[in-house]
Amino acid sequence: MKRRKFLRSASAGLAGLGGSMAVASSLDGALSRETSSHAAKGEAEGFRKPRDFAKEPFKRFVILGESTVEGGPWLPNPDHDRYADVLVRLINDVQESPLEYHNKGISNNSISPRSPSYGQSAKPSAIERYKSDVIDLKPDLFVLAYGLNDMRGGMAIQDFREDMATIIRDVKQACNPVTVLTTVYYMTGYGSWPPINKGSISLTLKYNECIHGLATELDCILADVWSGEGGADWLIHYDGVHANLIGNRVIAHRIFEALAQHSSGLSNWSFAQVAKNEWANMTIKARAKAGDPFKKTW
Repeated sequence: MKRRKFLRSASAGLAGLGGSMAVASSLDGALSRETSSHAAKGEAEGFRKPRDFAKEPFKRFVILGESTVEGGPWLPNPDHDRYADVLVRLINDVQESPLEYHNKGISNNSISPRSPSYGQSAKPSAIERYKSDVIDLKPDLFVLAYGLNDMRGGMAIQDFREDMATIIRDVKQACNPVTVLTTVYYMTGYGSWPPINKGSISLTLKYNECIHGLATELDCILADVWSGEGGADWLIHYDGVHANLIGNRVIAHRIFEALAQHSSGLSNWSFAQVAKNEWANMTIKARAKAGDPFKKTW
C-alpha cells in the first residue's frame, strides 16, 4: 500500500464514526471519562485481569489422556485430526519456534486401579505411568485430560479427585509446567458399551465441578471443553463416545483459548512481527498524543 493511501485509510479509521481527527479530539475528554467510569464499574462488579502463567513461549508439550487424546478410527486421519494435534498447530502458528510434542494418550485408559473401569481397561493407568510419561520428559506445558472413562465406570468422585491431585502435585513438584486441566467431554452413548455404561450428564457435571475445584486449588489453567462442545450431538461420532472431526477442533480451540488468556508468552512473536511497521508507529504516536499511551501491562 502506498504511503499516502495508507495514511488516509489510517486517519479515517482512527477518527471513528466522527470521520475526522478533529471530531475524535473534541470527544476525547468525554470518552476518557466514560472509559474510566466503565473501568471502575467493571472492577466494582468483580472484573479481574487473568493471571499470566507463562511469559515465554512453550518448548515441550506433553498431554496425558484417554482415547480422545490417542485418537482412532472415529477420525478421518487419526494422527492429524486429534485435538492435541490441532492444538499444537495453533500454538506453532504463533510461536517463532515449534513445540516438541509428546502425545501420551491410551485408548480405554483409566486414571488408577481404583477406577471400576480399570479391570477391563488398557494398562497402565495414568497414576501408574505419569512419572515415565510426563515427569521424565520435563515438559513446560502439560495437559491432563481424564475423567470420561472413570465417570462412565462409576468411580467415586472423591477417589478420582485424590488420584488427579496426586498426579498434578507430583508433576508440579518435579518440573513445574504450566498445567491445564480439561473438563470431561460431552458424549451421547451413556447406555452403551457395558460395563462402562454407568455415566450420565448429571454425573459428568459433578466430575466437572470437581475438576474446576482442582484447577483452583492446585493453580492450574482450566479448559472447559464441556462448555465449548455445548451439548451439540452433531459434534460426537456414531459411537456416542468420541468427539468427531469438528468436535476435536472445538476442543482444541477451547484449550488454546484458555492458554492464550493465561500465557502472554504466546503473544511475544506476534508483537515482534508488527512492532516496527508503519501502522504500529503511527498508532503508538496517536495514542500518546491523545493522552492514552500504549503501556505493556504484562
